[in-house]
Amino acid sequence: MDELILSRIQFAANISFHILFPTITIALGWVLLFFKVRFSATGDMRWMEAYRFWVKVFALSFAMGVVSGITMSFQFGTNWPGFMEKVGNIAGPLLAYEVMTAFFLEAVFLGIMLFGFSKVPSWLHTLATFLVAFGTTMSAFWILVLNSWMHTPVGFELRDGIVHATDWFAIIFNPSMPYRLAHMLLASGLTVAFLIAGLSAFRWLLGDRCDSVRLTLRTGVVLGALLIPVQILAGDLHGLNTLEHQPQKVAAMEGNWETRGNVPLVLFAIPDEDARTNHFELSIPSGASLILTHDPDGVVPGLNDFVLADGTVMHPPVNPVFWSFRVMVGVGMLMLVVSWGSLFAMRRAGSLDNTNPWVFRILAGMAFSGWVATLAGWYTTEIGRQPWLVNGVLTTAEAVAEVPPAMVGTTLVVYLVVYGVLMLAYIATLTHLARKAAKADDTDTDETPRSGAASVRLVPAE
Repeated sequence: MDELILSRIQFAANISFHILFPTITIALGWVLLFFKVRFSATGDMRWMEAYRFWVKVFALSFAMGVVSGITMSFQFGTNWPGFMEKVGNIAGPLLAYEVMTAFFLEAVFLGIMLFGFSKVPSWLHTLATFLVAFGTTMSAFWILVLNSWMHTPVGFELRDGIVHATDWFAIIFNPSMPYRLAHMLLASGLTVAFLIAGLSAFRWLLGDRCDSVRLTLRTGVVLGALLIPVQILAGDLHGLNTLEHQPQKVAAMEGNWETRGNVPLVLFAIPDEDARTNHFELSIPSGASLILTHDPDGVVPGLNDFVLADGTVMHPPVNPVFWSFRVMVGVGMLMLVVSWGSLFAMRRAGSLDNTNPWVFRILAGMAFSGWVATLAGWYTTEIGRQPWLVNGVLTTAEAVAEVPPAMVGTTLVVYLVVYGVLMLAYIATLTHLARKAAKADDTDTDETPRSGAASVRLVPAE
């Protein structure tokens, strides 16, 4: 393989590993704030026990995200110098805004959030938790502004082949930014909802029946049940926006080759780019037209419209986009069934103790389902932009560095090995935290009530 495909795989490996952890910390910060505010308002120790357990998960995820993010940022210079050379006047300031308004905010108040509960007034600790949560969201905002601009670039002009900003308001609030931001924030919320429900269900299966586990289990299930319908709506709106600005991506997602009306919704097929057709297709008549145009006779663009007269293909590789989109949608539908089914089963049983054990097993198995859906959605979005790095402005081939393929391949292997080890260590640490909490609950001899009206209010140092 040449340096282009190897560099793409290397960056994909880095971003795939990195994105997992901000996907947790963005929403988990707000969940921790909810736990802290509820504790401050009620004095109920269940909320503080939940906070203390999940703040460890937040700290671990935050550290993993920072380390992998630094590694990834270096690749802009080592592997993709053409990116900053051509669009650095846009990308540079946006990345700087993320550091100044988000990362510094998180770095300053994270220590108070993690270690200051008994050392600062309660209101200051709550404020620190809020500012860290706000910082994670602002970080997501600026990164998604840049990513969205790369998909729908506006507010610039070319001078001697270099991009210069002419309207920062248009750049920041580019046509796809609101849809991408909403879709990503909801994805983070769903990832955290199923992680909380799944890890709490795992503790339940280990025999941990403490009040905080009951609380977080219900919180995760309810949060997932509330967010998944909103995410489905946001995904539909995002798809319509993509159809307007990147029709070739939608054509690849749908496996549609010819521009026409009454386009079926392809549930399963094996796209064949050489023959320009689908094999073994299973579809719903007029389904794609109805979803994308809200009209069963609506016209949907086809991939063949994006092949130049000389045979140059200007649409993304079909199979990766086609299948990753179906994985994302499939996991989303599974989230809908599991969250609403679990909620129904718990309410019907009357209590968690009477709930069918299979509910907890399924929830535990879904703990990392948000990661699967996020990665599948990210692949759909980013591979679907090919061959463009900045849509209509800069191709991926124009931006790649002339680095010997052997060097890129060697570092790629090193990255994959290190990230594999770190991922195993991360999951093992979460499992250890769950087992340790369950063991502590079994051997807890503290005479202080843990929850309820008799619970004791912890008062931070004044």
